[in-house]
Amino acid sequence: MNGKLYLIPTTLGDTEPLEVMPLSVKKVVEQIDYFIVENEKSARRFIKKITPKKSQASLELMLLDKYADAFETDSYLDVCKKGINVGLLSEAGVPAVADPGATIVKLAHDNNIQVVPLVGPSSILMAIMASGMNGQSFAFNGYLPIDKSERKRAIKDLEKLSKDKNQSQIFIETPYRNEKMLADLKAALSPVTNLCIACDISLPSEYIKTYSINDWKKQKPDLHKRPAIFIIQK
Repeated sequence: MNGKLYLIPTTLGDTEPLEVMPLSVKKVVEQIDYFIVENEKSARRFIKKITPKKSQASLELMLLDKYADAFETDSYLDVCKKGINVGLLSEAGVPAVADPGATIVKLAHDNNIQVVPLVGPSSILMAIMASGMNGQSFAFNGYLPIDKSERKRAIKDLEKLSKDKNQSQIFIETPYRNEKMLADLKAALSPVTNLCIACDISLPSEYIKTYSINDWKKQKPDLHKRPAIFIIQK
């Protein structure tokens, strides 16, 4: 019988794992020695934090970063064919959602390996939950273009889409460019369009606010280098 691929969430920041995820995650991590990870150092830190007694020497970590090639990653689930379970560990939040790992999940399906998603913090879902916007129909759009004219066009396109479909439009930005993003949103969007900014989700410094663009023009939140989710709806 094949081993399973467990999709293991991590915290969204420096919080105690069991404050934001169920005990079942700890139990699974305790039982697994093979992990597919983005960064070895942070993965080991998380594993040590959630299972302090687990032997670090027993861990087999396979890197899934921008340098990993397809030939190498295609072998990452070979141990599952020997009945050994493997964990796909996110760098922050849940695996394979705005996060590398979808190729590994697809590989598991192609090889008849059971995929087991575990419950944990997802900044995208938590942001839409707290936004007051349409949670019945929403879309995640990843990063918007960096080029100023292309970004303005993308913002206007998302605004139109949100109105035409009554659909919340979600996107993210590199944390050090958050404040530039907010300035661009204020300039490009209609004064009556609603914008939610959710940053540092699940951390003590959590900030989640929804205002119209007209009201955001009166606000000056400190978003610099803080992981943030942006949601618009007209």
